[in-house]
Amino acid sequence: MKELQQLSPLHLRQQCRSGQFSGTTSGLAPGFVQANMAILPKQYAADFLQFCHFNPKPCPLLGMAALPGATDMPALAEQLDIRSDLPKYRIFQNGELTNEVTDISDYWRDDLVTFLIGCSFSFEESLLADGLEIRNITEQVNVPMYRTTIGCTPAGVFHGGMVVSMRPMKPADAIRAIQICSRFPQVHGAPVHFGDPAAIGIKDINKPDYGDAVTIKPGEVPVFWACGVTPQVAIANARVDFCITHSPGHMLVLDTPNSKLSIL
Repeated sequence: MKELQQLSPLHLRQQCRSGQFSGTTSGLAPGFVQANMAILPKQYAADFLQFCHFNPKPCPLLGMAALPGATDMPALAEQLDIRSDLPKYRIFQNGELTNEVTDISDYWRDDLVTFLIGCSFSFEESLLADGLEIRNITEQVNVPMYRTTIGCTPAGVFHGGMVVSMRPMKPADAIRAIQICSRFPQVHGAPVHFGDPAAIGIKDINKPDYGDAVTIKPGEVPVFWACGVTPQVAIANARVDFCITHSPGHMLVLDTPNSKLSIL
């Protein structure tokens, strides 16, 4: 893990491209922005862009490809090839998850438009710097993520509930996390809820819909942030004929420093 943490964003992307790394990216490339990703046919791009604008908490848009078929984003990542530079991808057909792969070259089409969305892994650096523990990093597992009954504003064919990520904390630390994360609206900002999971429709905190369960110690409360896996629910609900996303927890690491996203 320490060797991976020392890699620059470019070198980490190259590790993904070569097939040497296919794991989760929480805690890696400290200091740099991580991004969720969705790739859709051009016919759905306008609706999806509107869905992001209507729902900036779970879907804060960091950037999109300049043209359909483009595989790079030079303003965000040097030498990027979107087809191979994430650790793992998900393939959806007619709204159903059909495959999980480490390279999407065989699926690539000239009509595809790439969207990059802010990720909570980016603000973890500031929480750690303030002395707050990130349990999924401590336990070396993927962050737990849950579907909720918190509704998103529909746009075109896209609709559905919000997905949240969870990090357990003592109540005083949760208040501090709210203060810190409020500075980073482009990577989900402050938590959307903490305390009773049932209040947002989570039936069993020990059974996340995505990622891995983590230990919640006595005296701690679960703290929930809006999550960039939310578009995957909206895409499944829309039953679009074809879509590619990142696998939950397997992000694209950009060259943008986290400090550039702070509003304070």
